[in-house]
Amino acid sequence: MTLKKALDYFQSLVSETSKKSEIKVYKEFIRILNRLEDRDLSASEIQAIETELKRLNLDSTIAHDIKYYKKALTQFEKYLKDTFSLTTKGYYTKIGIALGMTFGLLFGVVFLSRLERSKGIALGMSLGMFIGLLIGRNLDAKALSSGNMV
Repeated sequence: MTLKKALDYFQSLVSETSKKSEIKVYKEFIRILNRLEDRDLSASEIQAIETELKRLNLDSTIAHDIKYYKKALTQFEKYLKDTFSLTTKGYYTKIGIALGMTFGLLFGVVFLSRLERSKGIALGMSLGMFIGLLIGRNLDAKALSSGNMV
């Protein structure tokens, strides 16, 4: 499946549905494909991306549900990250917040247990989430400035 064909396919899916959750996934595919078309990719890189799109089997005759497209989007983003070191907008921020909450929870239980336990946990999670957000935003800014964001 070529980039242009995939782009046309997802645009037709957007016009066919009225569910916001489906439109969100389709528009994310469209945004990524548009960014890939705008980049100066070599012929072999374009061929590799088109092979991955074909492997995802997006345009099969079988009607797919939204879960299939969400999974395909996740796999496609992972492929771009692993193969070309390209990340999507907010990639590191999401990871930073998740890790920050996890370590913040641990920090709250272990070190802030002197406070009432629920306050210590809430404070630890909030602090961890804030630190994770700052680190994630910083990494997203670096990826954007180095041109590794689609």
